[in-house]
Amino acid sequence: MDLKEIQNLIKFVSNSGVAEVKLETGDVKITIRTTIEGNASDITYVQQAPMQQAIAAPVASAPVAEPAAPAAASDDNSKYVTIKSPMIGTFYRKPSPDKPMFVEVGSAIQKGDVLCVVEAMKLFNEIEAEITGKIVKILVDDMSPVEFDQPLFLVDPS
Repeated sequence: MDLKEIQNLIKFVSNSGVAEVKLETGDVKITIRTTIEGNASDITYVQQAPMQQAIAAPVASAPVAEPAAPAAASDDNSKYVTIKSPMIGTFYRKPSPDKPMFVEVGSAIQKGDVLCVVEAMKLFNEIEAEITGKIVKILVDDMSPVEFDQPLFLVDPS
């Protein structure tokens, strides 16, 4: 079972209204429990063979459609580089509650700088800048669930 199949299963269970689903296929065992609101909140993933990549637990609820922006605004954003989440999990802007934010809008960043942390299955994964530039916009609120490949930051590479 690959990551995309697991993500689709989590979304399906979250939207179905069932309280719990258990799935066993070969060497993979998955249990998904949902809250009253229907969002997947407790996911157990067990694989007997060594795992190739980490699977994350929390799933964001269905995305909310944003109002269409004028064409000029989308042209302005085309010169920026989007940094996306490499996994599903919970987005944190600080290394811990008592520490300052990794970056703010306007912060100059270098390739390799830590921009945020995405927590997946109690593992805190530092997300590093892939380019040098300046943070133009932070697209996700602190402590929000994020999806795989969800845009997190807009960076001006100039």
